[in-house]
Amino acid sequence: MKYDFLIVGSGLFGSVFAHEMTKRGKKCLVIDKRSHIGGNCYTEDSDGISVHKYGAHIFHTSDEVVWNYVNSFVPFLPFVNSPVANYKGELYNLPFNMNTFYALWGVKTPQEAREKIEASRIANANPQNVEEQALSLVGKDIYEKLIKGYTEKQWGRDAKELPAFIIKRLPVRYTFDNNYFNDVYQGIPKGGYTKLFEALLEGIEVRLNTDFFADRQAFETMAETIVYTGTVDEFFDYCYGPLEYRSLRFETERLETENFQGNPVINYTEREIPYTRIIEHKHFEKGNSSPVTIVTREYPDSWTLGKEPYYPVNNDENAALFAKYEALCKERKNVVFGGRLGRYRYYDMDKVIAEALASAKEWTK
Repeated sequence: MKYDFLIVGSGLFGSVFAHEMTKRGKKCLVIDKRSHIGGNCYTEDSDGISVHKYGAHIFHTSDEVVWNYVNSFVPFLPFVNSPVANYKGELYNLPFNMNTFYALWGVKTPQEAREKIEASRIANANPQNVEEQALSLVGKDIYEKLIKGYTEKQWGRDAKELPAFIIKRLPVRYTFDNNYFNDVYQGIPKGGYTKLFEALLEGIEVRLNTDFFADRQAFETMAETIVYTGTVDEFFDYCYGPLEYRSLRFETERLETENFQGNPVINYTEREIPYTRIIEHKHFEKGNSSPVTIVTREYPDSWTLGKEPYYPVNNDENAALFAKYEALCKERKNVVFGGRLGRYRYYDMDKVIAEALASAKEWTK
Protein backbone atom coordinates (compact mmCIF):
# COMPACT_ATOMS: atom_id res chain seq x y z
CA MET A 1 0.00 0.00 0.00
CA LYS A 2 1.47 3.33 -1.08
CA TYR A 3 -0.87 5.55 0.95
CA ASP A 4 -2.64 5.36 4.28
CA PHE A 5 -5.71 7.13 2.89
CA LEU A 6 -7.11 7.63 -0.57
CA ILE A 7 -9.54 10.55 -0.40
CA VAL A 8 -12.10 10.70 -3.20
CA GLY A 9 -13.25 14.31 -3.49
CA SER A 10 -11.57 17.57 -2.49
CA GLY A 11 -14.62 19.27 -1.00
CA LEU A 12 -14.96 20.19 2.65
CA PHE A 13 -15.11 16.70 4.12
CA GLY A 14 -12.28 15.30 2.02
CA SER A 15 -9.98 18.31 2.43
CA VAL A 16 -10.45 18.60 6.20
CA PHE A 17 -9.98 14.85 6.67
CA ALA A 18 -6.84 14.88 4.50
CA HIS A 19 -5.40 17.82 6.43
CA GLU A 20 -6.04 16.23 9.81
CA MET A 21 -4.60 12.84 8.90
CA THR A 22 -1.54 14.40 7.27
CA LYS A 23 -1.01 16.39 10.46
CA ARG A 24 -1.04 13.08 12.32
CA GLY A 25 1.73 11.71 10.10
CA LYS A 26 -0.43 9.73 7.66
CA LYS A 27 0.21 9.72 3.92
CA CYS A 28 -2.80 10.87 1.90
CA LEU A 29 -3.69 11.06 -1.77
CA VAL A 30 -6.62 13.27 -2.75
CA ILE A 31 -8.27 12.76 -6.13
CA ASP A 32 -11.05 14.76 -7.76
CA LYS A 33 -12.79 14.30 -11.09
CA ARG A 34 -13.12 18.07 -11.51
CA SER A 35 -10.35 20.36 -12.70
CA HIS A 36 -10.16 22.20 -9.37
CA ILE A 37 -10.18 21.65 -5.63
CA GLY A 38 -12.96 22.76 -3.29
CA GLY A 39 -16.00 20.93 -4.63
CA ASN A 40 -19.09 23.10 -4.81
CA CYS A 41 -17.47 25.72 -2.57
CA TYR A 42 -14.92 26.55 -5.28
CA THR A 43 -14.43 30.23 -6.06
CA GLU A 44 -12.34 31.87 -8.74
CA ASP A 45 -11.15 35.43 -9.24
CA SER A 46 -12.53 37.39 -12.18
CA ASP A 47 -12.03 41.15 -12.58
CA GLY A 48 -11.09 41.35 -8.91
CA ILE A 49 -14.34 39.63 -7.90
CA SER A 50 -14.44 36.29 -6.09
CA VAL A 51 -17.02 34.31 -8.08
CA HIS A 52 -18.91 31.47 -6.35
CA LYS A 53 -18.97 29.04 -9.29
CA TYR A 54 -21.60 26.70 -7.86
CA GLY A 55 -23.98 29.06 -6.11
CA ALA A 56 -23.70 31.31 -3.08
CA HIS A 57 -21.92 29.82 -0.07
CA ILE A 58 -22.18 31.77 3.18
CA PHE A 59 -20.43 30.26 6.16
CA HIS A 60 -22.42 30.37 9.39
CA THR A 61 -22.11 28.45 12.62
CA SER A 62 -22.60 28.59 16.36
CA ASP A 63 -19.80 26.07 16.85
CA GLU A 64 -16.85 28.05 18.19
CA VAL A 65 -14.43 25.18 17.58
CA VAL A 66 -15.35 25.02 13.88
CA TRP A 67 -15.27 28.82 13.55
CA ASN A 68 -11.79 29.03 15.06
CA TYR A 69 -10.68 26.11 12.92
CA VAL A 70 -11.54 27.70 9.57
CA ASN A 71 -10.17 31.06 10.66
CA SER A 72 -6.84 29.41 11.47
CA PHE A 73 -6.36 28.87 7.72
CA VAL A 74 -7.74 32.10 6.28
CA PRO A 75 -9.38 35.14 7.87
CA PHE A 76 -13.13 35.32 7.43
CA LEU A 77 -14.59 38.71 6.57
CA PRO A 78 -17.76 39.78 8.37
CA PHE A 79 -20.83 39.19 6.25
CA VAL A 80 -24.53 39.23 7.11
CA ASN A 81 -26.79 37.29 4.77
CA SER A 82 -29.83 39.46 4.08
CA PRO A 83 -31.52 38.14 0.94
CA VAL A 84 -34.38 39.90 -0.78
CA ALA A 85 -37.36 38.25 -2.47
CA ASN A 86 -38.75 39.55 -5.74
CA TYR A 87 -42.36 38.58 -6.43
CA LYS A 88 -43.68 40.07 -9.65
CA GLY A 89 -41.58 43.18 -9.11
CA GLU A 90 -42.49 43.55 -5.44
CA LEU A 91 -39.52 43.36 -3.03
CA TYR A 92 -39.63 41.70 0.38
CA ASN A 93 -36.96 41.13 3.01
CA LEU A 94 -36.11 37.59 4.11
CA PRO A 95 -36.48 35.84 6.44
CA PHE A 96 -40.05 36.87 7.20
CA ASN A 97 -39.77 39.80 9.60
CA MET A 98 -41.33 43.17 10.39
CA ASN A 99 -39.86 44.68 7.22
CA THR A 100 -41.58 41.91 5.24
CA PHE A 101 -44.87 42.41 7.02
CA TYR A 102 -44.78 46.16 6.52
CA ALA A 103 -44.24 45.65 2.78
CA LEU A 104 -47.06 43.09 2.66
CA TRP A 105 -49.70 44.79 4.79
CA GLY A 106 -48.40 48.16 6.01
CA VAL A 107 -48.38 46.95 9.63
CA LYS A 108 -45.94 48.63 12.00
CA THR A 109 -46.14 46.67 15.24
CA PRO A 110 -45.57 43.00 16.12
CA GLN A 111 -49.13 42.74 17.43
CA GLU A 112 -50.55 43.96 14.11
CA ALA A 113 -48.36 41.49 12.23
CA ARG A 114 -49.45 38.58 14.46
CA GLU A 115 -53.09 39.44 13.87
CA LYS A 116 -52.59 39.54 10.09
CA ILE A 117 -50.85 36.18 10.04
CA GLU A 118 -53.40 34.60 12.36
CA ALA A 119 -56.28 35.85 10.22
CA SER A 120 -54.62 34.39 7.11
CA ARG A 121 -53.71 31.00 8.59
CA ILE A 122 -55.70 27.90 7.69
CA ALA A 123 -55.58 25.68 10.76
CA ASN A 124 -54.68 22.07 10.00
CA ALA A 125 -53.69 19.57 12.65
CA ASN A 126 -52.56 17.00 10.09
CA PRO A 127 -51.24 18.71 6.93
CA GLN A 128 -50.75 16.27 4.04
CA ASN A 129 -48.50 18.35 1.78
CA VAL A 130 -46.30 21.45 1.62
CA GLU A 131 -49.19 23.73 0.71
CA GLU A 132 -51.31 22.67 3.67
CA GLN A 133 -48.30 22.86 5.99
CA ALA A 134 -47.31 26.38 4.90
CA LEU A 135 -50.88 27.68 5.01
CA SER A 136 -51.23 26.38 8.56
CA LEU A 137 -47.98 28.06 9.64
CA VAL A 138 -47.99 31.47 7.95
CA GLY A 139 -51.18 31.84 5.97
CA LYS A 140 -52.19 32.58 2.39
CA ASP A 141 -50.41 35.90 1.68
CA ILE A 142 -46.91 34.79 2.68
CA TYR A 143 -47.40 31.35 1.16
CA GLU A 144 -48.56 32.53 -2.25
CA LYS A 145 -46.03 35.33 -2.66
CA LEU A 146 -42.90 33.99 -0.95
CA ILE A 147 -43.11 30.20 -0.64
CA LYS A 148 -45.24 28.48 -3.27
CA GLY A 149 -43.47 29.33 -6.55
CA TYR A 150 -39.95 29.17 -5.13
CA THR A 151 -40.54 25.77 -3.53
CA GLU A 152 -42.17 24.34 -6.64
CA LYS A 153 -39.24 25.46 -8.78
CA GLN A 154 -36.74 24.11 -6.30
CA TRP A 155 -38.27 20.63 -6.19
CA GLY A 156 -39.75 20.51 -9.69
CA ARG A 157 -43.20 19.55 -8.39
CA ASP A 158 -46.47 21.17 -7.44
CA ALA A 159 -46.60 22.10 -3.75
CA LYS A 160 -49.61 19.80 -3.28
CA GLU A 161 -47.44 16.86 -4.40
CA LEU A 162 -44.60 17.57 -1.96
CA PRO A 163 -44.59 15.95 1.50
CA ALA A 164 -45.43 18.26 4.39
CA PHE A 165 -42.23 17.48 6.30
CA ILE A 166 -40.15 19.41 3.75
CA ILE A 167 -41.33 22.51 5.62
CA LYS A 168 -41.09 21.56 9.28
CA ARG A 169 -41.16 25.18 10.36
CA LEU A 170 -40.88 28.63 8.82
CA PRO A 171 -38.83 31.37 10.49
CA VAL A 172 -41.08 34.27 11.47
CA ARG A 173 -39.52 37.20 13.31
CA TYR A 174 -41.45 40.00 14.90
CA THR A 175 -38.42 42.28 14.77
CA PHE A 176 -36.87 44.46 12.05
CA ASP A 177 -33.97 42.03 11.61
CA ASN A 178 -32.96 41.01 8.07
CA ASN A 179 -30.15 38.64 9.12
CA TYR A 180 -31.16 35.31 7.58
CA PHE A 181 -29.20 33.19 10.04
CA ASN A 182 -29.43 32.98 13.82
CA ASP A 183 -25.89 31.64 14.25
CA VAL A 184 -23.31 33.41 16.40
CA TYR A 185 -20.65 33.46 13.66
CA GLN A 186 -21.07 34.32 10.01
CA GLY A 187 -18.67 35.31 7.24
CA ILE A 188 -16.91 34.59 3.98
CA PRO A 189 -13.17 33.80 3.63
CA LYS A 190 -11.08 36.71 2.46
CA GLY A 191 -10.16 36.12 -1.15
CA GLY A 192 -12.75 33.35 -1.57
CA TYR A 193 -13.19 29.74 -0.48
CA THR A 194 -10.45 28.41 -2.73
CA LYS A 195 -7.93 30.08 -0.39
CA LEU A 196 -9.27 27.91 2.42
CA PHE A 197 -8.89 24.71 0.40
CA GLU A 198 -5.39 25.63 -0.75
CA ALA A 199 -4.39 26.01 2.90
CA LEU A 200 -6.06 22.76 3.95
CA LEU A 201 -4.36 20.79 1.17
CA GLU A 202 -0.94 22.41 1.35
CA GLY A 203 1.76 19.74 1.10
CA ILE A 204 -0.74 16.98 0.23
CA GLU A 205 -0.65 15.13 -3.09
CA VAL A 206 -3.71 16.08 -5.16
CA ARG A 207 -4.64 14.68 -8.56
CA LEU A 208 -7.30 16.59 -10.47
CA ASN A 209 -9.26 15.44 -13.53
CA THR A 210 -9.09 12.00 -11.97
CA ASP A 211 -12.21 9.84 -11.78
CA PHE A 212 -12.18 7.15 -9.10
CA PHE A 213 -14.54 4.97 -11.13
CA ALA A 214 -12.43 5.16 -14.30
CA ASP A 215 -9.83 2.93 -12.63
CA ARG A 216 -11.48 1.83 -9.43
CA GLN A 217 -9.64 -1.45 -9.04
CA ALA A 218 -6.24 0.23 -9.19
CA PHE A 219 -7.22 3.00 -6.79
CA GLU A 220 -8.59 0.56 -4.23
CA THR A 221 -5.20 -1.17 -4.02
CA MET A 222 -3.30 2.09 -3.44
CA ALA A 223 -4.38 2.77 0.14
CA GLU A 224 -5.36 0.96 3.30
CA THR A 225 -8.44 3.12 3.75
CA ILE A 226 -10.68 4.96 1.30
CA VAL A 227 -12.45 8.19 2.21
CA TYR A 228 -15.36 8.50 -0.19
CA THR A 229 -17.39 11.70 -0.62
CA GLY A 230 -19.21 10.96 -3.88
CA THR A 231 -22.72 9.61 -4.31
CA VAL A 232 -23.18 6.59 -2.08
CA ASP A 233 -25.39 4.70 -4.54
CA GLU A 234 -22.72 4.94 -7.27
CA PHE A 235 -20.12 3.47 -4.90
CA PHE A 236 -22.24 0.34 -4.68
CA ASP A 237 -22.95 0.28 -8.44
CA TYR A 238 -26.58 1.29 -7.88
CA CYS A 239 -27.28 -2.25 -6.71
CA TYR A 240 -30.56 -1.18 -5.11
CA GLY A 241 -31.30 1.41 -7.79
CA PRO A 242 -30.34 5.11 -7.93
CA LEU A 243 -31.23 7.53 -5.18
CA GLU A 244 -32.96 10.73 -6.24
CA TYR A 245 -31.21 14.10 -6.35
CA ARG A 246 -31.92 17.60 -7.55
CA SER A 247 -29.44 19.31 -9.83
CA LEU A 248 -28.67 22.93 -10.67
CA ARG A 249 -27.40 24.84 -13.64
CA PHE A 250 -25.86 28.28 -13.67
CA GLU A 251 -25.74 31.13 -16.16
CA THR A 252 -23.00 33.63 -15.34
CA GLU A 253 -22.36 36.90 -17.14
CA ARG A 254 -20.05 39.89 -16.80
CA LEU A 255 -21.82 43.23 -16.93
CA GLU A 256 -20.29 46.61 -17.71
CA THR A 257 -21.81 48.24 -14.66
CA GLU A 258 -20.63 48.70 -11.09
CA ASN A 259 -23.84 47.55 -9.45
CA PHE A 260 -26.59 45.42 -10.96
CA GLN A 261 -29.02 44.65 -8.12
CA GLY A 262 -27.58 46.15 -4.94
CA ASN A 263 -27.60 42.90 -2.96
CA PRO A 264 -25.64 39.63 -3.07
CA VAL A 265 -28.74 37.45 -3.39
CA ILE A 266 -32.23 38.18 -4.70
CA ASN A 267 -34.70 35.29 -4.80
CA TYR A 268 -37.37 35.16 -7.50
CA THR A 269 -40.38 33.55 -5.90
CA GLU A 270 -42.91 33.40 -8.74
CA ARG A 271 -43.15 30.08 -10.57
CA GLU A 272 -43.15 31.69 -14.03
CA ILE A 273 -39.53 32.91 -13.73
CA PRO A 274 -37.41 29.79 -14.26
CA TYR A 275 -34.47 30.68 -12.02
CA THR A 276 -34.70 30.75 -8.23
CA ARG A 277 -32.22 33.53 -7.60
CA ILE A 278 -29.70 35.97 -9.01
CA ILE A 279 -26.33 36.22 -7.26
CA GLU A 280 -24.19 39.35 -7.61
CA HIS A 281 -20.81 38.16 -6.43
CA LYS A 282 -19.02 41.43 -5.73
CA HIS A 283 -21.41 42.27 -2.87
CA PHE A 284 -20.07 39.36 -0.80
CA GLU A 285 -17.02 41.51 0.00
CA LYS A 286 -17.64 45.03 1.25
CA GLY A 287 -16.00 47.82 -0.65
CA ASN A 288 -15.21 45.87 -3.81
CA SER A 289 -14.24 48.62 -6.26
CA SER A 290 -14.27 46.65 -9.51
CA PRO A 291 -15.77 48.81 -12.29
CA VAL A 292 -17.72 45.79 -13.58
CA THR A 293 -19.94 43.21 -11.93
CA ILE A 294 -20.58 39.48 -12.36
CA VAL A 295 -24.02 37.94 -11.85
CA THR A 296 -25.21 34.34 -11.86
CA ARG A 297 -28.72 33.06 -12.43
CA GLU A 298 -29.37 29.80 -10.63
CA TYR A 299 -31.79 27.34 -12.20
CA PRO A 300 -33.09 24.24 -10.42
CA ASP A 301 -32.80 21.22 -12.68
CA SER A 302 -33.99 17.65 -12.76
CA TRP A 303 -31.31 15.05 -12.15
CA THR A 304 -30.44 12.02 -14.24
CA LEU A 305 -27.36 9.81 -14.22
CA GLY A 306 -24.44 11.84 -15.54
CA LYS A 307 -25.69 15.16 -14.22
CA GLU A 308 -24.15 16.80 -11.17
CA PRO A 309 -26.15 15.94 -8.01
CA TYR A 310 -26.47 18.92 -5.68
CA TYR A 311 -28.83 17.86 -2.95
CA PRO A 312 -30.81 14.76 -1.99
CA VAL A 313 -34.58 14.52 -2.39
CA ASN A 314 -35.86 13.91 1.10
CA ASN A 315 -38.95 11.75 1.01
CA ASP A 316 -39.99 8.40 2.46
CA GLU A 317 -39.01 6.41 -0.65
CA ASN A 318 -35.45 7.77 -0.73
CA ALA A 319 -35.05 7.41 3.02
CA ALA A 320 -35.95 3.73 2.76
CA LEU A 321 -33.59 3.24 -0.17
CA PHE A 322 -30.71 5.01 1.56
CA ALA A 323 -31.21 2.82 4.63
CA LYS A 324 -30.29 -0.17 2.45
CA TYR A 325 -27.15 1.56 1.19
CA GLU A 326 -26.28 2.66 4.71
CA ALA A 327 -26.30 -0.97 5.83
CA LEU A 328 -23.75 -1.72 3.09
CA CYS A 329 -21.63 1.24 4.24
CA LYS A 330 -21.40 -0.23 7.72
CA GLU A 331 -20.06 -3.48 6.27
CA ARG A 332 -17.16 -1.70 4.55
CA LYS A 333 -14.76 -1.30 7.47
CA ASN A 334 -12.00 0.18 5.30
CA VAL A 335 -14.17 2.95 3.80
CA VAL A 336 -15.17 6.27 5.37
CA PHE A 337 -18.32 7.75 3.82
CA GLY A 338 -18.67 11.49 4.33
CA GLY A 339 -20.23 14.72 3.17
CA ARG A 340 -23.61 15.47 1.61
CA LEU A 341 -23.40 12.85 -1.12
CA GLY A 342 -21.64 10.16 0.86
CA ARG A 343 -24.17 10.46 3.69
CA TYR A 344 -27.16 11.41 1.50
CA ARG A 345 -28.30 14.31 3.63
CA TYR A 346 -28.37 18.09 3.46
CA TYR A 347 -25.48 19.46 5.52
CA ASP A 348 -24.51 23.05 6.22
CA MET A 349 -20.78 23.65 5.77
CA ASP A 350 -19.99 23.79 9.47
CA LYS A 351 -21.64 20.41 10.05
CA VAL A 352 -19.54 18.83 7.28
CA ILE A 353 -16.37 20.19 8.88
CA ALA A 354 -17.41 19.00 12.34
CA GLU A 355 -18.14 15.53 10.93
CA ALA A 356 -14.77 15.39 9.17
CA LEU A 357 -12.93 16.42 12.35
CA ALA A 358 -14.81 13.79 14.35
CA SER A 359 -14.08 11.10 11.73
CA ALA A 360 -10.39 11.95 11.67
CA LYS A 361 -10.27 11.71 15.45
CA GLU A 362 -12.04 8.37 15.35
CA TRP A 363 -9.57 6.96 12.83
CA THR A 364 -6.59 7.86 14.97
CA LYS A 365 -7.75 5.91 18.01
